[in-house]
Amino acid sequence: MDNNGMYQGYSVEGTAQVKVKKDGMMDSCNTTVTEPCMPIYECPEERCIHKEIIHDVNHIKPINTRIINHHIYRHTYTPMFTCTEENEVCNVNVCGPRFM
Repeated sequence: MDNNGMYQGYSVEGTAQVKVKKDGMMDSCNTTVTEPCMPIYECPEERCIHKEIIHDVNHIKPINTRIINHHIYRHTYTPMFTCTEENEVCNVNVCGPRFM
């Protein structure tokens, strides 16, 4: 028996006879059509499904606003004129001849 087709690489024991019935139906189990046959296990088939799953990730980024107040003191000078007056007193004693 050759080792080709879907059974390539497998060892198959025994032989199966194929009978053709008068009504044209094939029977590969040496039984009548009304009796179930042994199951035939096929080579496994794999299906690959690619899914795209979206994950929302919230990123929290703290942002600090720093306010710097610059206090600028502008000095202006306004002259204030003052005037002072001084009085000097001088006492002159006039004495007549009689007091001397």
